[in-house]
Amino acid sequence: MQRSVSLLLSLALLGAAVPAQADQNDPRLNELFARLQKTDNRLEAGTIETDIWHIWYVSPNAEVNRLMEQGEQAMARYDMRTAIGAFTKIIEIAPDFAEGWNRRATALYMIGQYEASRADVAETLAREPRHFGALSGLGLINAAEDKGEAAIEAWEKALDVNPNMPSVQQNIDEMKAKLAEDNI
Repeated sequence: MQRSVSLLLSLALLGAAVPAQADQNDPRLNELFARLQKTDNRLEAGTIETDIWHIWYVSPNAEVNRLMEQGEQAMARYDMRTAIGAFTKIIEIAPDFAEGWNRRATALYMIGQYEASRADVAETLAREPRHFGALSGLGLINAAEDKGEAAIEAWEKALDVNPNMPSVQQNIDEMKAKLAEDNI
């Protein structure tokens, strides 16, 4: 499950260099999600995922983009106080920007603030219901709280949106095995 957090952080840092003006309302997303559903080529799926993350990451607001970079750099240093502060400012400036909520959810998860993280995931999904990263994160939150069935449900929703996430499928398989073992 830690691999999922590491993957999300890596994807976030990849998105930091993209200069385009976009967000979760970018019309390119519909085509990318359609392609993501159709491909069974892992390399192509990875490229599509990266393109989606790049679009999600960038706001039309330059100050939001500056704060995203600041927050990402702080998370990379495990300075969650600074990261959460930057993401909170983003939410105040641009409350409709889904990725501000998602990034704060990730930082809150990383410091064990699961209920606050869950609330931010809900805000992310209200703005971008296809956010497979937030759905995967919700699964991690539920797993951390020993809510195995809820974790599986969240991960399955993530796979419904993006069927090309082997680490999420692995999380499901491991949780199902754990639940089966617990019921013996």
